[in-house]
Amino acid sequence: MVELGKFILHHHPSLSITILTAPPSFNTGSTAAYIRHISATVPSITFHHLPPISLDLEPFPSMEAVIFEVLKRSNPHVRRALETISLSATISAFIIDFFCTCAMPISAQLNIPTYYFFTSGACILAFFLYFPTIHNNTTKSFRDMNELLHVPGIPPIPTSDMIKPILDRDSTDYENFLNFAQNIPNSAGIIVNTFESLETKPLKAIREGKCNPGGHTPPVFSVGPLLATESRQGGGGGGINDCLSWLDKQPSKSVVYLCFGSLGLFSAAQLKEIAVGLERSGQRFLWVVRSPPSDDKSKRYLPPRNRTWTPSSRPGSWIGRRTGDSS
Repeated sequence: MVELGKFILHHHPSLSITILTAPPSFNTGSTAAYIRHISATVPSITFHHLPPISLDLEPFPSMEAVIFEVLKRSNPHVRRALETISLSATISAFIIDFFCTCAMPISAQLNIPTYYFFTSGACILAFFLYFPTIHNNTTKSFRDMNELLHVPGIPPIPTSDMIKPILDRDSTDYENFLNFAQNIPNSAGIIVNTFESLETKPLKAIREGKCNPGGHTPPVFSVGPLLATESRQGGGGGGINDCLSWLDKQPSKSVVYLCFGSLGLFSAAQLKEIAVGLERSGQRFLWVVRSPPSDDKSKRYLPPRNRTWTPSSRPGSWIGRRTGDSS
């Protein structure tokens, strides 16, 4: 969202950006340092920190369910924040991600145009626009279909390959993601972190209305690639600059890169097995390792505090190497 804010300011420097943040009940590590850095270096971007939400994590089946619930309970604070900002400025747009769908009724009541910012690219957007159509044409869960899904603009997808939160039709996660998908057409527009030549087919299918047959498709704006080019403070493993310095010294196309994303959490035992496999491969590798999740069930779905760039079987030891190198 910060990078989108920078992009908007680059084209419209007279605007100001306010980012609402819902503080989680865990140590945010480098995120807090990054927010301080942006606040100090980009004066047109300010952060409004919403009050923390007290939440008993035990009944929730997944991290996604926790995030959706926290944001639902934050709605009164979101309304107050928007009303307060409106006292001194005209809000031109309210930009949200899919977890924040629950805030759309608030912005609608305040007559603020709402846009989705979709960071996962146009292929995934095409699927979610088509998701309600799939839902209406079957009573089965994805895990029980055992067939290929044909979504306009993207290659066929085995139903068993659907993301875990929507495999079970009767789950809370499925309901939350379906609600998001059903609300996309109600937005003023969709901002996608992609570019035309990368995802030509899905963007064309979306804009032609093929992914929402019989319904309205909002304008789609491809603004990517949006990349955090500045090094975040507080990272581990010697920092991103050291990582890139090591990478620049390696032969072309010789390094295997592993990064499982913000939800790619593995136990210590799983990390060890991945590391052993990498060592035995004999290949140079660069691996983004997140701290293992806690064994404490009450903290099971809390993200870890940091991430470390490492290629070795000793997470956090150093930046990068070829198996067998000593320096």
